[in-house]
Amino acid sequence: MSWRPATSDRFYRVIVRTGQALRWLFRIRVLVTGRENLLPVLPGNARDSAPQGGSRHPTPGTGAVVAITHFGYLDFAFAELLVWGHNRAQMRFLITQGAADHWFAGPAVSAAGHVVVGYDTGAHAYDAAVQKLREGEYIAILPEAGVSRSFQVRECKTGAVRMAAEAGVPIIPVSVWGAHRIMTRHHGFSPLRAWRAPVRVHVGEPLTPAPGLDVPAATEALREVLQRGIDAGIADFPLKPAPGAWWMPAALGGGAPTEEERQRLDEAEGPRRARSRRR
Repeated sequence: MSWRPATSDRFYRVIVRTGQALRWLFRIRVLVTGRENLLPVLPGNARDSAPQGGSRHPTPGTGAVVAITHFGYLDFAFAELLVWGHNRAQMRFLITQGAADHWFAGPAVSAAGHVVVGYDTGAHAYDAAVQKLREGEYIAILPEAGVSRSFQVRECKTGAVRMAAEAGVPIIPVSVWGAHRIMTRHHGFSPLRAWRAPVRVHVGEPLTPAPGLDVPAATEALREVLQRGIDAGIADFPLKPAPGAWWMPAALGGGAPTEEERQRLDEAEGPRRARSRRR
């Protein structure tokens, strides 16, 4: 077990500012719709009143689950920059144990206050996330539980809905389109693609699951809201794709796998992923 620092607001701000600097360096254009669906900024938590660029102060009853689409490896970063710019909220992500055990990433995961999902069970992480939500934290989840190589929102896990219902907080759906062009599975980071790249972010209307609801139906409703956000992003995306472009869904004439092909590829990778987990 390597060194694990305590959670640090200062470290989190350094990470955010690094992301802001990289966005500025590559002149990435982030186009946002649905800002009105973000939670209201409470008195004392306004970004202009935060001392020296400080962070939002978690207050019981003001937490939220932020559900983010997962087409590329940078989707989470654009969602975090959006929420940070709105009210200086530090989102706590659910992070795999493998990342937490990494000699370099592990200390960063600890300092950023993320929630670690163990190898054998996610029960402890689930309970910790619900407690943080009740304390007023934002918990960020990628409900598709893996990159959707079809670039359509795939079936979602039920965790986001169950956590929100148990903690009594809303779900904020955030759909990110275009970040996968910069870096995703089988397409590594390219400075050329990143230069002045457009990224569309759409915030859907908050969902408010309650205890006793139909969890599968509510999870499917979340998937549909996230897909509508993607559809909105594609509709006014400022970059016109070439015919067969790898980053466009097959249903729109792109070169991405169809949903059926995506499912076969995911199933083929499943056993390898299970064997690769540390015991």
